[in-house]
Amino acid sequence: KKNPTLFQVTFFWKTTISRNRLAIIKHYRQHTDGTATTIIMTISKTILAATPRRSLDKMIRPVAAFIHGDRMDPEILRAGTALLSTVGSGGKLTLPDLPYDYASLEPSVSAETMKIHHTKHHQTYVNNTNGLLGKVDDALSTGDGSALISLAPAVKFNLGGHLNHSLFWKNLCPSSESALPAGNLATAIDKSFGSFDAFKSKMTAGTVAVQGSGWGWLGYNSGSGLLEIATCPNQDPLEATTGLKPIVGIDVWEHAYYVDYRNVRPDYVNAVWDIINWSEAETLFNDASK
Repeated sequence: KKNPTLFQVTFFWKTTISRNRLAIIKHYRQHTDGTATTIIMTISKTILAATPRRSLDKMIRPVAAFIHGDRMDPEILRAGTALLSTVGSGGKLTLPDLPYDYASLEPSVSAETMKIHHTKHHQTYVNNTNGLLGKVDDALSTGDGSALISLAPAVKFNLGGHLNHSLFWKNLCPSSESALPAGNLATAIDKSFGSFDAFKSKMTAGTVAVQGSGWGWLGYNSGSGLLEIATCPNQDPLEATTGLKPIVGIDVWEHAYYVDYRNVRPDYVNAVWDIINWSEAETLFNDASK
């Protein structure tokens, strides 16, 4: 049977929402040869034995099965990669670095807006989520269901804000690098909407029309095999609330554009099309449609 890698065991541990257990795995990161296999398998058995039965939900079970020798669900691996890419060595979420300078998206979005948006707003979601996860840990350890329920809205909002923004930064690039979609994504857009122009027009209209604060999304429907346009209020994450896999997202909270466009949201949304990273969108689409 295939032995799990350290990454996969680490992700399993994270799905139990127990950062104390994570520290043990961090301690053994220096083991990279045959010794690691024994250590990892021993730790895996300890995790399985210590995990409360109520935590073995539909996400935990495939990972637990993998550790016992079954094939890892690719959806779990993709989700784990996305989460772990934002987790620092201390077991907490960290603010991801941008793949470009703050001024790189001008004139569509100013350096001032990008710096405030990234270092103030996104950082706040990260800080709040880390504080909430500590409370979730406490509630899980004591079996306090009432506390877990009361924490859920704040976790959804703040962790959703972190996940949404982590995707958003990668969705953008300097205008000089924003080539129109090609390959599989271009074919899927034509199949789903008739043409790229029809897709762009429909997504622009839907995103501009978001009431209050929220997001406009291009998402992939695994059931139909088609792309769909959706909007989400506040910081509701697309996949968790609609089942669609995110391909391209546009943030229409006013903090994303007020410095540059004041309250003229249509001008901002139209400008964002010049800085969409279609190469990243192609990668997300190919991963989602496998």
